[in-house]
Order: sequence, then structure tokens, then C-alpha cells
Amino acid sequence: MTEQSSLRYGPFGWTRARMRALLRSQRPRARRLRARLALLAGAVAIGLAATVFALAADACGELFAGLARRNRWVPLVTTPLTFGALVWLTRRFVPLARGSGIPQVMAAQADPERATRSLVSVPTVIGKAALTLVAVLAGASVGREGPTVQIAAAVMGLTHRILRVPLRAGALIAGGAAGVAAAFNTPLAGLLFAIEELASAYEQKVTLLVVGAIVIAGMVAQSVQGDYLYFGMVRAHMPIGSALIVAGVAGLVGGLAGGAFARAMLALANGVHPLAAWSKRRPIWFAVCCGLVVAVLGCGTGLTWGTGYSAARAMIGGVDAPLWFGPAKLVATLATAVAGLPGGIFAPSLAVGAGIGNLLRPIFADSPASAVVILGMVGYFTGVVRAPLTAVIILAETTGSRGLMLPMFATAFVADGASQFICREKLYHGLARTFALPLDK
Repeated sequence: MTEQSSLRYGPFGWTRARMRALLRSQRPRARRLRARLALLAGAVAIGLAATVFALAADACGELFAGLARRNRWVPLVTTPLTFGALVWLTRRFVPLARGSGIPQVMAAQADPERATRSLVSVPTVIGKAALTLVAVLAGASVGREGPTVQIAAAVMGLTHRILRVPLRAGALIAGGAAGVAAAFNTPLAGLLFAIEELASAYEQKVTLLVVGAIVIAGMVAQSVQGDYLYFGMVRAHMPIGSALIVAGVAGLVGGLAGGAFARAMLALANGVHPLAAWSKRRPIWFAVCCGLVVAVLGCGTGLTWGTGYSAARAMIGGVDAPLWFGPAKLVATLATAVAGLPGGIFAPSLAVGAGIGNLLRPIFADSPASAVVILGMVGYFTGVVRAPLTAVIILAETTGSRGLMLPMFATAFVADGASQFICREKLYHGLARTFALPLDK
């Protein structure tokens, strides 16, 4: 084929006129084809975007860790100031980028088309990604998984707009869940997250196309990053009798702690706590104070900075950690989460859960340390998010500990019940209300 004919017909034999006709046609067959192409293109783009964002976040985390080792006390100044600057930038330029990103996607399903100009717009998620990376550079206790969900939903909205396909709530569910799958390299967890969290707010049906988007995004991310386990292969096992005892304790302790975290976040986010009123009047100073809490904990311990991934992985591997790590990391994560800057809580919550499991290790000294830590992670994560199936599958897929499936399920269901005693409302559902789209006048 000559160069001129290649330009005319394109690489797949399509003329430009035929491509324009496909975009403009309102025939049912053409609309169905465009809808499938939009979902397919969105899933591939989500896998690539999640990979790039993950690599950038990891690089920023390593850069901060190196700076903190060389200048231990400098973050006492730089972290609070960066918190204040990030909150000012967020409120001034991208107010809908604050926080995790998952509540925004849940709220966006009420009016997906309008949300692409606000909650999941391209400018919002570009600001979200950039400011989250700066937060990681400042040592904030943030994760990239929640922001990845919002970015993924925006990518799905963009492909639908390019191909002139109406954006429906199901496509946003697919995009957000595909973001979870690509971020953790856990396709099954992405699917269950769609069912338990994203879809449960507005829809209970997850279609074949949604599942397809999750699988495609996960496969694209895996092909770029390689076939890896987020926390490495653990293969933890435990006799069923002792496992169920540990599961009950880990579920109770983790669920109560996770519920307390969720209740504190909702109280500050929804303005029912006296401190919330001051934070609304002085958001920049409140962020600086939160940053100071994070800096004092980080400089004093050297362990609570960032996602906590390295500490969690070490504890899963059986490395002894200070017993105060879990509570200290919880406080650092809460201070970061309520400050008002962009960033997620998935990875830090897993680190807090590892710390809770580490607290239980002396009580169950005869049980495998890695198994106790993993059950602590399941318990606390379930207590925070109240998505027990997602918690179990994330830990099973990220550690390869399928031999612990029964104890993990027992832990998750105990934790879900215990969390409800502290916080009746599910965290992301409560936060989604703060992003509700205003009614058209």
C-alpha cells in the first residue's frame, strides 16, 4: 500500500469517511459498536494510566525516603508547609480532587454525563494525580489506589466522549473497578469492589462488559509491570482450630479500630464534630496542623511516612516491628486524610492493619507470624471500608495466601460486624454525599 493510500484508508482499511460515518451514525448496530470500542479503549488506557501513575508514585516515595534519611528533621518544616500549600492549590484550582477519589466516582453515577465536566473531568484528575504525587513527596500517609479509581473513571468518560457514546453509570463502575484491578494487579478484587462498593450505591447489576473492562485493564497493567504479587508470595498457613481463634480476635480488634477511623473521618468531613467547624473556617491552617502531626510522627519514628508498604511487607515476612507502629500509622493516616489534600487510604490502611496484626503476634506466639499479620490486615481494612469480600480477595491476591481463605473470611465478617458498632454508615458512602452533584435549576 502506498503512503497516499495508507493515509486515505488508514492502517485497518478504514477510510476517514467511514470512520466519521461510524461516529455520527445513530443506527443501533453502530451505537453498539461504538459503546464496545469505548469500553475497550478505556480499559486499555486505564491499565496504562494506572501503571504510569504507580511508577511515578513509587519514584516519589523513594525520593522522599532518601531525603528523610539524609535530613531527618527537615520534614518538620517542609511537610506542614506542603500540606498547607496542597490544600490551598486544591481548593483554588481543583476542589473536586480532594480526598480519596472513590467517593467522587460513587457520586458521579447519579449523573455520569454531567460528572465528566466536574467530578471525573480531565482537568480534575490531572490535578489529582499531580497533587497526590506532591503529597507523596512530602511524606504524607497517602495511597495511590483511591486516586487511580477517579483517574480511571475519567479515562472511561473521555473515551466515551471521543467516540460519542452516552456515558452510563455502568461504564463508570467498570472504569473505577478497573482502576482497582490495575493498581493492585488484582482483577478479582476489582470485580468484587465494583459489586460491594461502587455498584452497591446505585446499581446491583454488573454486566459482562464491566467484567471485561476490569480484566482488560488488569491484563494491560500486568503486561507492562510484569506478573507480580503486591506484597510478594507468602503462602501462609495455620491449623483451622487456632486460625479461627486468631480470626475472631483480629476481626474484633481490627473492626473496632477501623470503625473508629471511619467515624472520625466522617465526623470531620460532615461537620458534626466541633473541630470540623474550625477546619472549615481555617482550612489552610488546619492542613498545616495535620501536616505537623504527620511530620512529628514520621521524624520521631522514621516508619510512618508514606504508604507504609515497606513496613507492611516486612511484617508480613515475619520481621519484628515496634508495637506502636499500628497506632502511630493510624494517627498519621487520619491526619493526612482529614487535611483536605488529594490522596487515598487503601495502602496506608493495609499498613495499619499489618501493625494491628503485629500487635497480636505476642498473644498468638505459637501461630505463624505472617498469618497473624495478614489476618490483622483483613480485619482493619474491612473495618475501615466495610467491604469484606474485597478485603479478603485483595489480601489473597497480593500475598498468594490462599491457604488462609477460610480464616480471612471469618476475620472479615467479624470485623464488618464490629465496625458497625462504632460507625453505622459506610465510609465511602458517607463521603460520597459531600460530593453530591447539585440539582439543575
